[in-house]
Amino acid sequence: MSALTFDKSELGNLEYSLQREMLATDRIGGYMSTTIVCCNTRRYHGLIVAPIDQSDRTYLLLSSLDETIIQHDQSFNLALHRFQGVYEPRGHKYITDFEYTPTPTITYRVGGVILKKEMLWIHKRTQLMIRYTLLDAHSETRLRLRPFLAFRDKHALTHANLEADGHSYPAVNGVKCRLYGSFPWLYLQTSKPGTEFVPAPDWYYNFEYLQDIARGYEGHEDLLTTGYFETELKKGESIIFSASLDEMGSTKTIEEMFTASIARRTHKIDFLSCLEHAARQFLIRRPGGRTEVIAGYPWHGVSGRQTFVALPGITLRQGHKEDCIDALDTMVRDMRDGMFSGNASAAVAADAPLWFFWTLQELEAEYGAKEVWERYGEAMKQILESYRRGIAGRVVLDGNGLIRAAAEQPLTWMDSVIGGVAVTPRNGYQVEVNALWYNAVCYTLELAHQAGDKAFIDAWEELPERTKTTFNALFRLKEGYLADYVGEQGADASIRPNMVIACGLKYKMPDLETQVEVLRTARQHLLTPKGLRTLSPRHPLYKGSQAGTPEERDFAGKNGSVWPWLLNFYARAAFDIDGARFLPRAEEMLENFNEDIQSYGIGSIAELFDADPPFAPRGAVSQAWSVAAALDIHHLICLHRPEEKPAAKAARKTAAKTEKAFAKIERAASKQIAKEEKAEAKQVRRTRKSAAKSDK
Repeated sequence: MSALTFDKSELGNLEYSLQREMLATDRIGGYMSTTIVCCNTRRYHGLIVAPIDQSDRTYLLLSSLDETIIQHDQSFNLALHRFQGVYEPRGHKYITDFEYTPTPTITYRVGGVILKKEMLWIHKRTQLMIRYTLLDAHSETRLRLRPFLAFRDKHALTHANLEADGHSYPAVNGVKCRLYGSFPWLYLQTSKPGTEFVPAPDWYYNFEYLQDIARGYEGHEDLLTTGYFETELKKGESIIFSASLDEMGSTKTIEEMFTASIARRTHKIDFLSCLEHAARQFLIRRPGGRTEVIAGYPWHGVSGRQTFVALPGITLRQGHKEDCIDALDTMVRDMRDGMFSGNASAAVAADAPLWFFWTLQELEAEYGAKEVWERYGEAMKQILESYRRGIAGRVVLDGNGLIRAAAEQPLTWMDSVIGGVAVTPRNGYQVEVNALWYNAVCYTLELAHQAGDKAFIDAWEELPERTKTTFNALFRLKEGYLADYVGEQGADASIRPNMVIACGLKYKMPDLETQVEVLRTARQHLLTPKGLRTLSPRHPLYKGSQAGTPEERDFAGKNGSVWPWLLNFYARAAFDIDGARFLPRAEEMLENFNEDIQSYGIGSIAELFDADPPFAPRGAVSQAWSVAAALDIHHLICLHRPEEKPAAKAARKTAAKTEKAFAKIERAASKQIAKEEKAEAKQVRRTRKSAAKSDK
């Protein structure tokens, strides 16, 4: 797997740098997100975006921080903003280096001045720290820091108004600000005693967010600055800027917290370490002992379906069993009348509660079957009973053993609606819902048999065979693969990826011949380097690009766009059929995501991708079930890879190091060749020009 690297020569190229976004979270619901050159291109970008109360709503408080170097009465603004078609200032031209580990770090060079900037989000606190170190300077140098404030919901935009309080109020070696009375104070402090804060309240107008505009949304807002910090820096000296909802008691405390926090950071240097770090960012601890999973950054919240699908990958694959249990316990505590609440309820998402059983199957390997039953057996039985009773008149268990789900708002993960009309109307028997239903009943019966729960066994043991018989009769098409759903008009033969889930679960209803045909069909029509398409390109509704208006994106999202999370079930089904023979293909699947940790969302995997080459990343820059799928596939590879002898393992590591060294040499050689070719072409142009003059 490749190392995490950035082309230093391209950092000043906005086409390169603005397409790469970094993310840091505080593990309690807040985050920092912006591009690697600190130019915000989305309304969701900001240095402090965090919840401020007990609700799930998240607010953008501190949008950005401008740094200015002052030397010989000349000012050099290192910031980068876009204002209605122009970039001003253009501080990216001073950037000479960017590093992602152990914390995002930018190095600037202005003449003889070299300044390093290290950005650190403090875990379990709503606090950002930025350490500036003057690495080199040959004359008196001053640093000015100007914060820009928003104080708004992260989904909204703010504009200049008379209600905002532009004053700053004294705090320990800094100030505190609060634009509106309903917000908490934001403390802006520095670690250097005597740093001056100059009050200078002012609105800056029409910051332009290109990504919002490209996605069909309003992308202009005004931001308020209440003043700026200014101090002199000596060569080798550092100053730490702190922005927090809690006041730091002293400058020494700021320094100690930064030093202790950065020492605990893991090094994100390659594909696997990046994904493991990204996985930890999705799990958040809220007040009251709640553990939840954020579906994706920067705009998604908590999703019941995605919580269950992602949990094994983002917790168990790193040995974090307790985190998985805590998240499941949170969901179970919220159950009412035998059903999960909110968007985890079958009344909203027909399949969401059934993914709970899949998560428990994965947990069992780390926790034990007996322990799973003792902790979650009652919840499992209650959920199954809820389906049997029927849920909100939308989800019912028919006499043929299948689950029927129907509503105006789609109840499956293909739930997009445009103008009140479902993009993918699938009312009836959906293939993945019934596959998950069968898997859930069979797994619960397995644990009940082990525990000797005779009452449950007697009530449920005849159902699976009836479900399986009906399923195979209705869903298996004459072409060999499975229908996407069976509705009033009969079986829908659209080639979609949901049938793959039916082949990737532990308990399967399709026979081996059908499983092979499902994978063959998926490989031919749906499989891409980034995941599975949501519709075959041969279908008249297929749309290969996510570009366009929100409505066009919603349509493409379920009629073509590629989703990485589905690869997990393709790989599971393939391993079940081919065993270790599938290893090379599975390893190739992971290799295909190597480039993604270095573009779009740094160190992570996007929500979805275009269905047509070059399969551009789209949607959220870091998505829980996308990252989970990659870690799950890595886990499957490890399970199926033959045990290596120590000598072979050492040889493989040596070969990998050698390969990296050669790759580095090749990159350097390629750059040199390109440089020489450029010089040669330039010389040819000069020669031709001289010859032309001579001819005249």
